[in-house]
Amino acid sequence: MNITAIATPVEDQLVDIVVVPYFENSDTLTGSAKKLDTLLNQSISKLIGDKEITGKVSETTSIYTYGTIKAKKILIVGLGSIENSDLESIRTIFGKLTSRFKVKETNQSLICLDSDTISKLPQKQNKNQFIQAVVEGLMLGDYEFTKHKSNENNKQPNLLLHFNQDEIPELNKVISDTRIISNAVNLCRDLANEPSNILTPTKLAETAKKLSLENPLEYKELNREQMKDLGMGALLGVAKGSKEEPKLIVLEYKGNPNNPNKLALVGKGITFDSGGISIKPATNMGDMKADMAGGGAVISSILAIAALQPRINVISVVPATENMPGGNAQKPGDIVKTMSGKTIEIDNTDAEGRLVLADAITYVKSLGATEIIDVATLTGAIVIALGNICAGVFSNDKNLADELIVASHTTGEKMWELPMFEEYSKQYKSKIADMKNVGGRGAGSITGAKIIGEFAGETPWVHIDIAGTSRTTEPKGYQSYGATGIPVRTLIQLVLNKSLSL
Repeated sequence: MNITAIATPVEDQLVDIVVVPYFENSDTLTGSAKKLDTLLNQSISKLIGDKEITGKVSETTSIYTYGTIKAKKILIVGLGSIENSDLESIRTIFGKLTSRFKVKETNQSLICLDSDTISKLPQKQNKNQFIQAVVEGLMLGDYEFTKHKSNENNKQPNLLLHFNQDEIPELNKVISDTRIISNAVNLCRDLANEPSNILTPTKLAETAKKLSLENPLEYKELNREQMKDLGMGALLGVAKGSKEEPKLIVLEYKGNPNNPNKLALVGKGITFDSGGISIKPATNMGDMKADMAGGGAVISSILAIAALQPRINVISVVPATENMPGGNAQKPGDIVKTMSGKTIEIDNTDAEGRLVLADAITYVKSLGATEIIDVATLTGAIVIALGNICAGVFSNDKNLADELIVASHTTGEKMWELPMFEEYSKQYKSKIADMKNVGGRGAGSITGAKIIGEFAGETPWVHIDIAGTSRTTEPKGYQSYGATGIPVRTLIQLVLNKSLSL
């Protein structure tokens, strides 16, 4: 999607559609809307007076201009009541709107967003936040994964955003930054939607390396032999059943080299999860190409962070492998020794995410991480607990967990913290090793998180279980079918928030 800010009169623009946002019960038209209404012989205000236009959320009313102005038609889009408006509703409204810009006869559209037209905003929103939500909705709503279709439509909608001349310098920066963030989300979606015969661990590493060269990032990867030298028995145990080589992908952004603190983002990178010897049911197993959504999220996030250049140090690490039932695959009953020296009894080979994260977290601690956030499609249990509405959050540090949840309130990516009581640890105790890799059916998302937490130790740590939110089969608003890109925007927002406090 091509987005350009302009300040020239709306009526002079040769476009197919002019979009006029309208808050519910805003009886008085202002700015460009008022001018268009005058040129169209009060067509808009008459429809408002007749209650044909009410401004309810996502209500659309088309008014054909018949040559009165250069645009073919005016589209009035309802924003709902000012009192109930929030940033997520704005994203959703403009995400839905993108379908109007994809039709064959639409080449270029204009949206009136100048302060004179949008004369009122809720007290909880400022102009910059409103425009960021609009652009996010447009760019995220425009996304479709069609690269493997032979008749792929590569058409890119052209959008003009109309502002007052004095608003453009500041809002151009907002649009630019929002484009970076939205592109990161769409990159994560691309990675998680890519089939596993194309996106192997090696290909994921190559992609991360290529993208790092375009940004101020240091790249490193560890191969099987290097992992073996470091004692990463848990990660390598998962990788044993696959012919694909495992990779540990490392991207580092040094935004404040004089500060010793370093936030680590660790993402589960299982490019296909068959379950291993404890094989999954065949139904929907194809979705397990996206078991690397956490890895895709932390790669995409750090690319955006590097482009935005906050004064903070961030490192992203992705343990990438397949989990396959080959002749050399690890088996239930095996014991693996992790990089930390702790041993794990394999009770179920389909509980592999916590194994690869155990070694990855130990590794980032060795690199000097002072705070750790891991992201993983970890458990089916989180879907039972929270459905597909929000991600589960687990932590050993209230401050870091609160920072993450505050960031999620800004982005609209819903998250909910679950308890980490010590009593749950009993469920994964082993008689022959330090722990088992599962804790039974009860509280499965909690015990999975606590197993990962054993390797974070005293380092402030948060685990985000995105198994229920990383994909959707019910497109709506700005979410299209397939990968959602959650929680990329929240991770970026967290880092930006942190950088402001340094």
